[in-house]
Amino acid sequence: MKKLILIALLLPLSTAIQASSEQQMILESKKSIKLFAQQLKNKLQQGMKTGGPTAAIQVCNTAAADIAKQVSDQQGWKIARTSLKVRNSDNTPDAWEAKVLQDFEKRLKQGVAIKDLEYSEILNKHSQPEFRYMKAIPTQGICLSCHGDKLAPAITEKLQQLYPQDQATGFKLGDIRGAFTITRSVD
Repeated sequence: MKKLILIALLLPLSTAIQASSEQQMILESKKSIKLFAQQLKNKLQQGMKTGGPTAAIQVCNTAAADIAKQVSDQQGWKIARTSLKVRNSDNTPDAWEAKVLQDFEKRLKQGVAIKDLEYSEILNKHSQPEFRYMKAIPTQGICLSCHGDKLAPAITEKLQQLYPQDQATGFKLGDIRGAFTITRSVD
């Protein structure tokens, strides 16, 4: 009987500790995303300044994965980008990510602000808890140069050269371009 009472008393404490831990992982994830996004944005802006959108496409092709790996290594977990319409097939969403992206689209249509589209969950993967987090990426004006529905011929040519399976065009201002995604083991 004493064991049951002790378990009943400790269970809410355990749940509170887990919730606090998840909130901490969410905060850390947001910081990592901000770091990754800022570094990638800086590289893209440098490319735009030196050679316009076609140079930015080349920069994104060569630098994005390196920046993601660098930030992932610094933080000790995996950070990446994904989308329902990928440009780089290496960024194809897994089943969990695709489900979250579809939910983001549904919530956006229901009037949720894109800046508020985020989701986290702790899953069991091979009997090991894993924290997953995603935050939507809005399509901004500058994105439309390479992701919009009216692309300059030079941009279309560069995209076909670097990304022959490209699906990431036809976006409009305010669409969900994709999402940052984080995967982290829970100790």
